[in-house]
Amino acid sequence: MSHITYNKMWAEAQEALNGLLQREIEDKSLKPQKDRITVFQTLATFYIKYVQIFCNLETVYDQIVHPQKRLVIRQVLEGVMGRILELKNEMVELENSEFHYFDDILQDLKLSPEHIEIPIPRYFIKEKVKVLREREKILAQILMNSGLQDIKPKKYVKPFPLEEVIRVIQISERARQGRLRATFMKQIYLEEKRERQARLQGVKGPNLDAAALHIQKVWRGFTQWKKTVKMREEEMIFLGMNPPPQFQRISASVARAQNVETKRCEVQGRHETEYEKALVSIKTHLREIEGPDIKESLQDQIRQWFIECWHITGKFPDYPNEEEGGSTAIFSQKTPDQVAAELAAKEEAAAVKKKPKEKGKKEKKKKKGKEKGKGKEKKGKTDTEEEEGWKMAPSNFLPIMEEGNNQYKDIWQNRDERWNFLQEYDPELIKEEKRKEVEEEIRVQVDELMRQELKNLKLAVDREKDKKRKKGKKGGKKKKKKGKKKKKKKEKDLTPNRTIDSLYKELVEEGLLIKPKTVKLSDYVGSQAVHEKAPLVKALLLAGPTGVGKKMLVHALCTETGANLFNLSASNIAGKYPGKSGLQMMLHMVFKVAKQLQPSVIWIGDAEKTFYKKVPKSEKEMEPKRLKKNLPKILKSLKAEDRVLVVGTTQRPFDADLRPFCKVYKKILLIPRPDYASRFVLWKHIILQNGGAVTKSLNISCLAKVSDGFTQGHIVYAVQTVLSERRLRQMTNKPLTAAEFLSSLARQDPVYKEEEETYKVWYAKTPLGKARARALLEGEEVGKGKGKGKDKEEKKGGKKGKKKKK
Repeated sequence: MSHITYNKMWAEAQEALNGLLQREIEDKSLKPQKDRITVFQTLATFYIKYVQIFCNLETVYDQIVHPQKRLVIRQVLEGVMGRILELKNEMVELENSEFHYFDDILQDLKLSPEHIEIPIPRYFIKEKVKVLREREKILAQILMNSGLQDIKPKKYVKPFPLEEVIRVIQISERARQGRLRATFMKQIYLEEKRERQARLQGVKGPNLDAAALHIQKVWRGFTQWKKTVKMREEEMIFLGMNPPPQFQRISASVARAQNVETKRCEVQGRHETEYEKALVSIKTHLREIEGPDIKESLQDQIRQWFIECWHITGKFPDYPNEEEGGSTAIFSQKTPDQVAAELAAKEEAAAVKKKPKEKGKKEKKKKKGKEKGKGKEKKGKTDTEEEEGWKMAPSNFLPIMEEGNNQYKDIWQNRDERWNFLQEYDPELIKEEKRKEVEEEIRVQVDELMRQELKNLKLAVDREKDKKRKKGKKGGKKKKKKGKKKKKKKEKDLTPNRTIDSLYKELVEEGLLIKPKTVKLSDYVGSQAVHEKAPLVKALLLAGPTGVGKKMLVHALCTETGANLFNLSASNIAGKYPGKSGLQMMLHMVFKVAKQLQPSVIWIGDAEKTFYKKVPKSEKEMEPKRLKKNLPKILKSLKAEDRVLVVGTTQRPFDADLRPFCKVYKKILLIPRPDYASRFVLWKHIILQNGGAVTKSLNISCLAKVSDGFTQGHIVYAVQTVLSERRLRQMTNKPLTAAEFLSSLARQDPVYKEEEETYKVWYAKTPLGKARARALLEGEEVGKGKGKGKDKEEKKGGKKGKKKKK
C-alpha cells in the first residue's frame, strides 16, 4: 500500500476521532444518568470506537514514513491509548468486574469480537531495539561468566574399546545378511506354493484379458478415490474448516511483506535522522539570515512603546521581568491606554499593600470562614448530585487528543503534498516552528539590551525617582527571603557510590534479575506518557489453578514491552541478603535498577506465601513472610512516572490473609480453566505448533470434550509427550488419532469442580467481589420493591373498583 492509502486511513481515523470528541463534549453538558445499563452502553460504545481508532492509528504510525506526520499521529495515539484505559477503569468501577461483555453492542455496530482486540503498539520494541539487544548481550555474558547460563546438559557417551566396536559391527552385519536371506527364501517358498495350488486345481495358463480388466477396475477406482479426496479437501479449505496446504511455511507474499517492512523501517530511520539534522541546520540558517532583521524590528517596537508611555503617563514604564515574560508581556495586543490603565492599577495595589497588616489578616480569616462554609455547601450538593446519577469523570487525555486533532485540521487536512512523493520532511513547517524559537532567543537578548537602555533613559530624566525604586526593589527582595518553602525529604540512597551496571550484575548473579522467556501475547491463545496520566496500577495479581498460563503472561508482558524481569518469589530470595539491613539493601537495589532501566516487571511467584495465615513447618526456614512489611511501603514510594509493575502469581490465594493481601494487590485477575471452545482452539493450535498434522482421523471435537477440567498446561504436556521425533516421522503413513493423547492426559490431575468453587468463593471476598455482590443484592431489592409497589397499586385499584360496583 502506498503512502496515499495510509494518508486516507489517517484521515478516516481523525474524522472518527473528531466525532467522538464532539460527543464527549456534549455528554459533559448532559444531566447525570440514573440507569446503569444505559451508562454501560455509552461507556462500551465509546470504548469499542476508541479501540478501532487506536488500531487504525497504530497501523498508520507504523506504516507512514513522513517524520512530521508521525509526531502528530504519535501524540493522538498516546491520547487514545490513555482514554481507553480511563474508560476501562470507569467500566470496572461501574460493573465491579474486570471482565465485560459487548455482544449486543458489537451486533448493533455490525462488528466481530476481533475488532475489539487491542494490539501491542509495534513502536514499543522498535524504538529501543538497540538498547534491548545490548542488554540481552550483557545479561547473557554475566550468566555465562557466573555459570548460570541455561545450557542443556550433554549426554555422556561411554567410549567403546576397538574389539567391542568390531564385535558390534559384525553382529549387525550378520543380522542384516540373515534378514536378506530370510526374505529371499520367503519369496521362493511363496512361488512354489502358488505353483502347487495351480497344479492341484488344474488351472490353465493365465487369462490376459481378465487380468487387464481387473487391473483397469482397480486403477480407475483408485484414481476416482484420489479425486474425491482432493475435492473434499479443497471444499473444507474453502469453508475454512481445514488449514491450507503448506500452512506453516512462509509464502512468497509473506516473505516479500517482511522485506518491505525492513526497508520501511530503514526509510523511517533515515527520514528521522534527516529531520533532526534539518531542525538544527534550518534554525542556524534562520538565525544568520533573519536574526538581524528580527532584532531591529523588536528594538524599534520597544522604543516606540517607551515613547508612547512617556507621552500618555509622563513617565517611563517598568520593564517586565523574565518571569513575567519580558517584552512578550508588552506586545500581547495592548494599546498604550491599556498599558496606562495597568500602571495605574499597579500603583493602587502598591498603596493598598502599605495599609496595616492586621486588617488584611482579619479579612483573610473572614474570607477563609466563608470559603469553608461555601465548600461544605458545595460538598453537600456534589454528594446529592452523585447520588442522583452517574456522570463521566474528567479525563487527562481529552486535551491531548483535542490538541492533536486541531494540529491535523490546521496543518495536514488540506495540505497539498503532490511535490513530496518520497514523504520527506517539510522545510516550511520547520521554518514556521524554528522562527518562533529564534525570535524567543533574540527577544531575550534584546530584553537585556533594552532594560539597560531604559535604565539610562530613566537616569537621564529623573534620578531621584530611580533611587526610590531601587530601595523599594531591595526591600522587596529581603521580604521574599523570609517565606522559604520547606524542602521535602529525599529517599536515602543506600548505594550512592555504586554504578547501575555493578548493581545489575550483582542482581543477575544472585538470581534476582532473570532472563524472560521469549513469549508473545499471540502465543497466549509503556508508553511513558500514557503511564503517567492513566489510572495508576502498581501491583497486579494473577490467580488461578496450575497450567492456566499465569507465568506465561508475565513472560509475554516482558517480551512485548521490552521490560526487565526481577524475581522476588519467596523461594528465590530465601537465604539471600539475610537480616533486616540485608533485606532493605536487596529491595533498594532491585527497585533502584528497576526504575533506572524501566520498564520493569517485579514478579512474585506463589504470592500467597508472603501473606500466609499460618506458615507451614516445612517452609519456616525459608522465611516466606520476609516482604510482608516492606512491600506496601515500597509500593507507596512508586510514583506515576516510574514504569514499574509488581505482578504476583498464585495457585492458592485462599491460604493468604485477605486484608493485607488485597491492600497490596489492588487489581486481581482470576484466570479460570478453559471452556469447550477455548479447548477446541487450543488442541488444534498446539498440535500444529509442535509439528503435528490435523487430518480427518483426528477428532479434535472429541478431544475438547474429553479434556473438560484440564488446563492449557495439561494440554501442552499431552501434545508434547505424544509428538516425539519418532512419531513425527511416522506422520505421513500413520496419521494422528484422538486416542493417542488420552493416556498422557489421564496421567495428570484435572481441576475439579470443588477446587474451582473455592476460587470463586475466595474472589467473592475480595473488595471488587464484595462490591459486585452488594450491587447485585441492591438490584434484586429494587426489583422486589418495584414489584411490591405494583402489587399494592393493583390491590388498591381492585378495592376501589369493587366499592364503585357496590
